[in-house]
Parts: sequence; C-alpha cells; structure tokens
Amino acid sequence: MSTAVSQQGPWYKELTGYHWFVFAVAALGWLFDTMDQQLFVLARDEAVAELMNLPPTDPQVASHGGKATMWFLIGWATGGLTFGILGDRIGRVKTMLMTILLYSIFTGLSVFVEDIFWFKVFRFLTGLGVGGEFAVGVALVAEVMPDRARPYALSWLQALSAVGNCTAALTYMLLGYLQQHGYLEGLTLPGGYALSPWRIAFGIGTLPALLAIVVRRRLKEPERWQATGDDGKTVKRGSYAELFGNPVFRHHALVGLAIGFAAVVGLWGIGFFSVQLQKAVFRTSFTAEGMSGLQLEGQIKLWAGITSLMLNVGAFFGMILAGVFAQRLGRRAAFAIAFVLGMISTASVFWFFDSRDDVFWLIPIMGVCLLSLFGILAIYLPELFPTRLRSTGTSFCYNVGRFVAAVGPFIFGQLTSVVYKDYGGEAMRYAGVTMCAVFLLGLLALPFAPETKGKPLPE
Repeated sequence: MSTAVSQQGPWYKELTGYHWFVFAVAALGWLFDTMDQQLFVLARDEAVAELMNLPPTDPQVASHGGKATMWFLIGWATGGLTFGILGDRIGRVKTMLMTILLYSIFTGLSVFVEDIFWFKVFRFLTGLGVGGEFAVGVALVAEVMPDRARPYALSWLQALSAVGNCTAALTYMLLGYLQQHGYLEGLTLPGGYALSPWRIAFGIGTLPALLAIVVRRRLKEPERWQATGDDGKTVKRGSYAELFGNPVFRHHALVGLAIGFAAVVGLWGIGFFSVQLQKAVFRTSFTAEGMSGLQLEGQIKLWAGITSLMLNVGAFFGMILAGVFAQRLGRRAAFAIAFVLGMISTASVFWFFDSRDDVFWLIPIMGVCLLSLFGILAIYLPELFPTRLRSTGTSFCYNVGRFVAAVGPFIFGQLTSVVYKDYGGEAMRYAGVTMCAVFLLGLLALPFAPETKGKPLPE
C-alpha cells in the first residue's frame, strides 16, 4: 500500500537525506563547472584582445577567440573520454574529486598568462577537468536515485547548471561596474601587468576546489557500481572494447554521439556567440551615443552580463520543462521538439537582434529552446548503458562529439572573419544563421534512437 502511494505522490517524496546530499554535491560540481565555462565565454574576447594587443573589434579577436574555444572543447572531449573510463574503473566519487581539482587549478593559472599561446594551453587543460565532471556526475545521480525520481532529478541537475552560468553573468556585471567607476585602476599582478577584469574572473574560477573537500569526506560510491564485477576477461568496467564489441551498446553509443554532437555545436558553436553579437551591436550604439573609455567598456560588460543572465534564466526553465516533456512524451519526441525550436530561436537571435529590448525576450526564448536539449541529454544518456559502462558510454556520447564539435567555434570564427568579412558588422549574423543547419543533423539521428521512457537502467 505504501509503495503504491509513493508511486503516485511527488517524485521528491521518495528521496532520503542521503539522496539529497548526493544530488547537492553533484549539482554543485556541475554548477561550478558551468560557471567556469560561462566566465570564459564572457571574458574570452577581452582576454584575447589584451593578450594580442588588438582592439576588441578587430576580426582577429573573433578568429583567435574561436580557436581558444576550439582548444577548450578538445580538452573537454579528451578529459571526458579519459575520466569517463576512470569513473567506471575506479569509481564515481574518486573521479569527480580529480576533475573538480583539475578545472579549478588550471582556471586559476589562467590568471597569470601573458600571451595567447599559453591562454589556449590553459584553456585546453581546464577543459580536461570540465569534460570529465559531467559523465561521472550524471552516472552518480542516476545510480543513487529511485527509478521514478531519476529523470526528474537529472533534469534538475542539468537545470541547476544554469545557476552556475547566472553566477558567472552576475560576476561579470559586477566587474563591469567596478571597471566603469575606476575601482580596478592601478591593480597589478606580480610581474607588473594589470589585473584586468578577465583575470579576476578566472581567479574566481578557482573556488570550486573547496567542494573537493566535501566530496572526499562524505560521498560514497553507489551500491550499483560496487556490485558490478570486473574479472578482466568476460566482464570489464570502463572498456571501449566491450562498449563497441556489443552491437546493442555500439548502436546506442553512435546514436547518442550524433545527438550530442548536434546539441554541443548548437550551443558552443552558435548560441554562446550571441554574447559576442550583443557586444558588437551595443558597442556601435553606445559609441553613437557618445560613450568612450572606461564608461564604454563598463557598459559593454554590464550588458554582456545581462545577456548571459537572460540566456540562462531561459535555460533553467528550458531544462526543467525538458524533463517533464521527456517523461510525458518520450525521449525522442522531446528531442525532436527541442531541435526544431532550438534552430528557429537561435537563427532568430542572429538575424533580428538589434536593440536592448531584444535582450529580454529573444535571448531568453533561445535559452529555453537551445538548453532544453541538454536537459534531455542528462536523462537519456545514462539510460543507454549498463552500470559497468555507464560513465564510459555517457562520456563517449557527450565528449567524442566535442572533438568534431570543436570545429564549430573555429568555423564560426572563419565564417565571420573570412567568408562574410565583406559584410562588416553583419558578418556575425550571417555566420550564426549559416551554422544553424547543424540542428538538422540531430533530427536525422532521432529515428535510430531507442526509446527509454519508463524502462529501468540497464544492468
């Protein structure tokens, strides 16, 4: 009787105190992870311009910003594959601890770079930790949560990543305010070079290292993982040979890869460049209004932060709704809706965005549609693989796609600075709309995707 009542009540009523603790730790790890990502997105062009001694409007800034993002995504993919295997072999908790420390340390070291080469190197090394955290986090939550609560908990886990992005946006807005009013003038680092706002932003990115203390002291490995065997012959944890030697799991991995690739390029190769579009549009309008110097740069940062904030407010609700739709309509139908709406909303931002009012409606709508894809991915990928391969398979789908997706920001930069360079200030618009064709690839993969709604995790 009590079981029947539980199955009919709210999903969160099934969670114990330890369930909530696991969820909180995984959510904070991913929240800080995304904060690091978003601080980079916001500060990228400023950092590149300073390190190359170029004005922010120089086309080379967009080109090298795209290359820095490409190396970040390559590091993300490499770390994801490496730590995905480790997550299955040595455990979710130990691997999570390693990834949190890795992305915190190298984000902090980015504060001290003096040229564009080392900026890209540290972005790659930071990406190693960023890429590894997601797969072990969702595997941990998926294996600890009750079956009925699992999809909702995973969608909320992904949704809370938007809080990390919002934290980054608020941080960048504060730095813009401090810069505009001259509070950062005269601040220097050892060596004598200025403590620029982007360096401060990366310094803040070291804070997640504190979470590692909690992970090390209290978190336990899931019972599902502890119960899996590994005889080194017929049953192996974290084995790509087993993942691809089994035709069912191989099919799941390739379909998941195609879906993940389209989503990652849509976000990192297009959506996150909306901040750069906004900066370009507003720099022109603010200059026409007579702004210059610190006032201009401060306002640019303030509105970049507001744009990022609006994008991630939309993302939060999009990922929550994604979980609801995935449960009610099924995973494939939810993906199809998200791909179509993501393509339309993202193309609309790049084609129509031209005023401050657009920040408050075009950008949040894109956030809802585009980031809903990642809410569904967090639910879907762990459902495709057994416990001994869950972290490996999830990481493969989410991160191998990044090796290919890493060319997305590079292509965006090339489209802007080479293909559409004759269009001047409109080049970024044409590049963004052109790149939206990637969403069609996700739609083409869906007929081959297995439906996992209502099914237990495979063992």
